[in-house]
Amino acid sequence: MRQAKHGDNVKIHYDGSLDDGTRFDSSMGRDPLAFTLGSGQVIPGFDSAVAGMAVGERKSVRIPSEQAYGEHSDELVQHLPKSALPEGLEVTVGMPLQASGPEGEVVSMMVIGVAEDSIQVDANHPLAGRALNFDIELVALDTAE
Repeated sequence: MRQAKHGDNVKIHYDGSLDDGTRFDSSMGRDPLAFTLGSGQVIPGFDSAVAGMAVGERKSVRIPSEQAYGEHSDELVQHLPKSALPEGLEVTVGMPLQASGPEGEVVSMMVIGVAEDSIQVDANHPLAGRALNFDIELVALDTAE
């Protein structure tokens, strides 16, 4: 039976959870996730977990944070003056914001604190610093041969 390898197009179903059992994402009830192994479309640990699987195979894996969204970086938590925000914008804790980075890229962040004249934002990925658990099933494989 063929096994998935670098360059293959795969389709998988997955169920993702944190160590405390909280489900953060799932493809169940949707189309399977399609990606090319080794292309950087998914986190490195997920790529590694799918490599070597055969169609119909199921596995459970725990991916450490450094193979997922990386460690939480204190440098990505910043205070911004409210004057830097669009006039009239009412910000609340938990509100997502976007800004332009130094090279025009979109930077997503979450408001984690609101004071009278400033806000505190976190630009880390919401799952940064967390190990991720996945139940994976390979449902289709289109080999690169």
